[in-house]
Amino acid sequence: MPSRKAGKTPRLDDVNLNLKLSAMACEKKLQALQYKLMQIQQAYLFQGLSGAIVFEGWDAAGKGGTIRRISAALDPRSFKVWPIGAPRSYYLNRHFLLRFMERLPPRGAITAFDRSWYGRVLVERIEELAPEERWRAAYREIVDFERLITDDGTRLVKLFFHISQEEQLARFEERLKNPLKRWKLTYEDFRNRGK
Repeated sequence: MPSRKAGKTPRLDDVNLNLKLSAMACEKKLQALQYKLMQIQQAYLFQGLSGAIVFEGWDAAGKGGTIRRISAALDPRSFKVWPIGAPRSYYLNRHFLLRFMERLPPRGAITAFDRSWYGRVLVERIEELAPEERWRAAYREIVDFERLITDDGTRLVKLFFHISQEEQLARFEERLKNPLKRWKLTYEDFRNRGK
């Protein structure tokens, strides 16, 4: 990302999407980072710390692959991934943050959310699944929720995966052609892309 001038709000349009990493350099960095994650997990376990990692981003941007690479390095006894989809009926009649609150990590553990509470102001807003007064209130509620989490001692890491529309389409086409990845692609992906 280019350097930011003081006071200028960062924008996805400003991200340099032409940066590349060779497969060899990627593998070398991956091994080093996975080892670092193992060390972090051990520190969290023995010091009674907790962490939550939030993954958001465009479809086919690499969230799932990143989560798999993180999961491969960590002990599953103190690392849990929660895939977040449309809420089940039980949660439809409750506050939207409840299902996330219930999945926060205990002391000594790390939780990853594959999608997040930001769905309220993204998907639910665009799809008109939440009334305007509720998704507008969600901005404040999300800030309060994140403050509550961090004030309670949970380290919160939020990641947004961004790719160009051209790259997304190329990844969709690759999924369509690859029988081992075809299951990842649905009509909804193309419908969402249009929005």
